[in-house]
Amino acid sequence: MVYRIGQKVTGTVTGIQPYGVFVALDESVQGLIHISECGHGFVKALDEQFTVGQQLDVLVLDVDEYTHKISLSLRALHKAQDLLPQRAKKHYWTNRRIQTGFAPIAERLPGWTKAAIEELNQRGK
Repeated sequence: MVYRIGQKVTGTVTGIQPYGVFVALDESVQGLIHISECGHGFVKALDEQFTVGQQLDVLVLDVDEYTHKISLSLRALHKAQDLLPQRAKKHYWTNRRIQTGFAPIAERLPGWTKAAIEELNQRGK
């Protein structure tokens, strides 16, 4: 069979290496899913995510006509939010009714200024 870039195909995992997963597309053609194409974000260990004999739907990324190597992708078939665990939304506990702004600083500034001037005058004596 002739494989084309952008084609979605089903294959069988034949081997797992630290750098990627080998997938048999038919009896004579095998492709590689590089670790960077196995999922969105950080991929911890491929042998925990895949098993030999597992059926996968993959997308053909590249076909090298000279070496006949086929690059495959799982990541291209899924949206990022489908593969990543859902994050809990953070809620920041703030009281929005208190609107102090710079008022406390403005209230204390004359006292700070007076104390600083007194300290400077005492050092100068």
